[in-house]
Amino acid sequence: MRFAPDPAWSHRSRRLFATLAPGRHEANPGALRVILLAWFGAAGFPLYYWIFSELFPQPYEDFAARAVGTAIGLLGFAAVHADRFWRKLYVALAAMYYLPFFCTYMFVMNGGSHIWAQCLMVALIALFQFEYRIALPAWLAGTCCAVLCVIARQRGAMLLSYPVLEQLPVHAFLLATLSALRMGRNALERQKLSGLREGLGTVAHEMRTPLASVEANVRGLTRLLRDADDGCTPQRDQIRLAMTRIQYEVRCMNHLIDMFLVNASTPPTRLAPIETVSMANAVHAAMRRYPFRDPVHAAKVSVEVRRNFRFPGQEELAVVVLLNLLRNAMKAIQRAGKGRVRIVVDGGHAIPRLLFIDTACGISPRRMPLIFRRFYAHPPQNGNGIGLALCHQIMHAWHANIRCVSRESAYAIFVLEFPRSGAQ
Repeated sequence: MRFAPDPAWSHRSRRLFATLAPGRHEANPGALRVILLAWFGAAGFPLYYWIFSELFPQPYEDFAARAVGTAIGLLGFAAVHADRFWRKLYVALAAMYYLPFFCTYMFVMNGGSHIWAQCLMVALIALFQFEYRIALPAWLAGTCCAVLCVIARQRGAMLLSYPVLEQLPVHAFLLATLSALRMGRNALERQKLSGLREGLGTVAHEMRTPLASVEANVRGLTRLLRDADDGCTPQRDQIRLAMTRIQYEVRCMNHLIDMFLVNASTPPTRLAPIETVSMANAVHAAMRRYPFRDPVHAAKVSVEVRRNFRFPGQEELAVVVLLNLLRNAMKAIQRAGKGRVRIVVDGGHAIPRLLFIDTACGISPRRMPLIFRRFYAHPPQNGNGIGLALCHQIMHAWHANIRCVSRESAYAIFVLEFPRSGAQ
């Protein structure tokens, strides 16, 4: 099942993350999960060992099991600096140990006590806030490991005790409810995308012809003005400027239609890499295709190729990603009334990357975790909120990463990191 950004990773979690890890300011849900799981293990296991040993004593406690959980938590502070593969592996391990394994083990070893029954239910709810590809394997593996540990402790008879068995239908109902809620959210998003796809197809079909007609008429009027008289009058200059603006708007509309159609009509399976793409070529293609209003407008954008690199992807989709980032940056400059755009191709970095820097209005920390969420747009009238979500989807299909580092009212830097294929 395709993962949809979960509301649990909200701006409140982002502010907590900034407090717990002040040195990291990127909008990276993977690193956020790692650091939260690290603090959960490092602080939670010792704290609740004291609570359930001294404050509210339980029939059974296991110092060794809590020590392992604490060690996994401490390991997370190192994993947060590792690459994406190790972060994902850590999240899967921590989620499996903390939630289904430890809570199931302690629930059974305490004879199905009501305290641990409630802890286990909370653990299951928390576990299924992760995407299914993590939650289901973690639940199965953790539960099976907990059962094996109970049997190894020669307490297998407790697995068939009444307090333990009576919780099974409750847990089954809980898992069914959580699954239904998750599928309902995904179905609602698919329905919204389906309606958007149909609407965009109709709009694109109806608008292509009048846009082409407007552009053809503007070109014709421009030729007539040039051929009729070479004189220069203020009125003639105003007419030329107006027609230049019309051409600019037509190119913008065609670019938006192209981007919307790609987002609405391309299934995830068609985003997979099919060729090796030169990043420098993709950047130059995006610069040629972007509808700059005039040379002054175009001069606000500079390109620096420190070292070119190639990556597995699709050149047309790479251009779509760059055009969307460039469009967002130019809109930010227009809103702020200041700023420039700098595009840096850095294939010499340890991880080949593209830096997309604008010095306009930046992004507030409160909105940072939301920018890659589908249908989120700020300001609300700024668009449909599908551009950056499409960029994230494309990059994920290429096993690449896109993140943002920003300071409000100062700058925004989109960092696009790619698997190493070859530098030039």
